[in-house]
Amino acid sequence: MSTLLTRTVNGLRDAGRTAVVPFLTAGYPDLQTSRRLLAAAAAAGCRLVEIGVPFSDPVADGPAIQLASRRALDAGMTLAGAVDLAGHAARELGLVPVLMGYLNPVLAYGPERFGAACAGAGVAGVIVPDLPLEEAAGLRALLLEHGVSLVDLVAPTTGPGRLAAYGRAATGFLYLVSTTGVTGAGVGQDIAGYAARVRTHCALPLYVGFGIGDAASAVRVAADADGVIIGSALQRLVAGAATPDAAVAAVGGFLQEVTAAVAGVHRDSG
Repeated sequence: MSTLLTRTVNGLRDAGRTAVVPFLTAGYPDLQTSRRLLAAAAAAGCRLVEIGVPFSDPVADGPAIQLASRRALDAGMTLAGAVDLAGHAARELGLVPVLMGYLNPVLAYGPERFGAACAGAGVAGVIVPDLPLEEAAGLRALLLEHGVSLVDLVAPTTGPGRLAAYGRAATGFLYLVSTTGVTGAGVGQDIAGYAARVRTHCALPLYVGFGIGDAASAVRVAADADGVIIGSALQRLVAGAATPDAAVAAVGGFLQEVTAAVAGVHRDSG
């Protein structure tokens, strides 16, 4: 099915553009600064943005994102608030938002209500790290009815049969977790071989995340991937900033550096 996310990522790939996708925790360090950080991402040339829905019991997030989530929750951020923030990103900034969040808040909110809210806000995709392939069919179909892609994650340990199953089910892009660890743990060593192995089973654009912490690692990944997703590095910049203005400047400068660096990468996406 042709969803907004599918059209966006295919358009970027066809244009030879490597997507730089910032991950920003909704409501961190506060709602107003979240909006300013999204604007900085748009100004840096990012087309897609991943908006993290804070959750108290994550399974994939490293220390930097856990800290951001805890502070956002303490400040009152909710799943509904994250959807609203994604709507702002889409309507006011022209970004294509993808929500990343865990299954329990979606179930508590109500899957049908969630799908409708995502469609109304302009959310293009949803990532649910703790939803396995075998249990994803219901939510995947519901979201697709609303034109929203459920984005699947694979790991370096994912075998051929499972990769083929993801290739048949997935829409939008396939998220390649770069290493067998949590976010921020560093980029895996053989991204080229990993991406090549996945491409034998899946024709979707491949976006790599977990551990991309600077322009050099982004360039290394961009040589073999259609997109790079950067999260923990941005959360650390926000955490280390003395003021909201400083946080926005640091994140904006970082993303400008990365987008400029990957723009010169030549890649054969196979």
